[in-house]
Amino acid sequence: MVPNRYRVKSNTQNTHDTFTLVLDPVEEPIAPFLPGQFNMLYLFGFGEIPLSISSTPSPNNELVHTIRVVGPVTQGMQKLNPGDEIGVRGPFGSVWPLSELKENILIITGGSGFVPLRPVLLTLAARKEEVKDVTLLYGARTPSDILYAQDIEEWEKSGIHVEISVDRPDETWKGNVGVITGLIHKCIGDPQNTRVYICGPEIMIKFALIEIMHSAIPENEIFLSMERNMKCATGFCGHCQYGPYFVCKDGPVFSFEKVKNWFNIKEL
Repeated sequence: MVPNRYRVKSNTQNTHDTFTLVLDPVEEPIAPFLPGQFNMLYLFGFGEIPLSISSTPSPNNELVHTIRVVGPVTQGMQKLNPGDEIGVRGPFGSVWPLSELKENILIITGGSGFVPLRPVLLTLAARKEEVKDVTLLYGARTPSDILYAQDIEEWEKSGIHVEISVDRPDETWKGNVGVITGLIHKCIGDPQNTRVYICGPEIMIKFALIEIMHSAIPENEIFLSMERNMKCATGFCGHCQYGPYFVCKDGPVFSFEKVKNWFNIKEL
């Protein structure tokens, strides 16, 4: 429960409201993490918040967190400079299943929901020989809100198929316009050999699931990363209770099969 000290290696602005911190341990690093897990980051004098890890494990124990500015803690983090220190607790939570992959992988995300899925794409790009097809469907508000543009170019070069759709295009945008869920039915060829990873606004997840259910992909091959108000990260405080589960301890990654009875309950 005591934060480990980390030092800011770099602070890069991604979009007008999103930035990425790269952190190095000052002394003892946190335990090794896996894609899908999150850390609790503590900014001295401001408070502590849960943040998804947006990198894969590195030999030098470096941590990468892409953060959207939504309150006083993230506003304070946005102002951090190289050399400043921050507290880290973690890693916490469940992971994306990546040990045994299906032939076809479909990744659906929107907005900052892209952050916890970046480690999945980095892993798949490095293990491309294990899968037949990888497709990323990504929805953003505007072209200037698109995250990880350089990564996306590299993933496309490695053979990953990428479709991006924006809600509000500008005069330079030549791609898809509208909700990303409208592209799902075009990207499912062999439902029984497909696995789906989803993270984004809950309303997007809801309509994505409706499209996916029409395709007969097995429910135990659909995985969601859920978001709730996490405070302690150990299931003690109860802030993130989701039906019989705690998102911080039993999630944030769930199979749809596990949470389907709770997903459509209003205000749960």
